Amino acid sequence: MQDMNNNLLTLGWREWVQLPELGLRNIKAKVDTGARTSALHAFEVEPFDNNGVNSVQFKIHPSQRDDSTVVVCTAVLIDERVVRDSGGHREKRWVIETPIHIGTHVWLVECTLTARDNMIFRMLLGRTAIKNRAVVDPSRSYLIGKRRKRKHA
Repeated sequence: MQDMNNNLLTLGWREWVQLPELGLRNIKAKVDTGARTSALHAFEVEPFDNNGVNSVQFKIHPSQRDDSTVVVCTAVLIDERVVRDSGGHREKRWVIETPIHIGTHVWLVECTLTARDNMIFRMLLGRTAIKNRAVVDPSRSYLIGKRRKRKHA
């Protein structure tokens, strides 16, 4: 849904997103304007040197309530930051940058890596990621990013 008045996307409070460079399809993301930075569920996070490039390997459970499916991701590290979580606790987190696909729309987002096992959503899309790109209709869901269904052979 495109808002013709200001050319900003209108997102619902939750959207299906894809992070193809990480091998992640169909991640249910909470669009959270209360969060400055985006956060991606990650565990067993291991920074490493990839031929002189600071990188990180991590695992993710991409689906809610499914800890049996594990995807191993690799990304270039762009920073390490202290972030305040929703409970007000300060936590040092690795930061990556990756293209996000919401429907046909694609742009780069920074994501911090953190364990979100106890959270419903595996990803938070923070206000920095949507700044100058989208507005949020908190009464609606899944306005742009539809879940891609697999084709059966």
